[in-house]
Amino acid sequence: MSGRLTWEEIQEKYPDQWVRLVEVEYEPDNDATIKTAIVRYTDKSKNELTRMQIQTNGSLLGIYITPDHVFQMGAVGYFG
Repeated sequence: MSGRLTWEEIQEKYPDQWVRLVEVEYEPDNDATIKTAIVRYTDKSKNELTRMQIQTNGSLLGIYITPDHVFQMGAVGYFG
């Protein structure tokens, strides 16, 4: 879908929608803060992303991009 984007670019390009991120790179001093990632899907629902998460053993991060650029509590995935 696209090349590697910064978290700020992802927020600006995909507001108000669920996206699937792969190859997520986190900030070195905070492993809960996304630095960059590759956006794989933008046309999937939360349920579809949840199903994909289960099928891929956590190799993706499904996240809803909110207009105020904060992390929604309903994000699919885990940090670890």
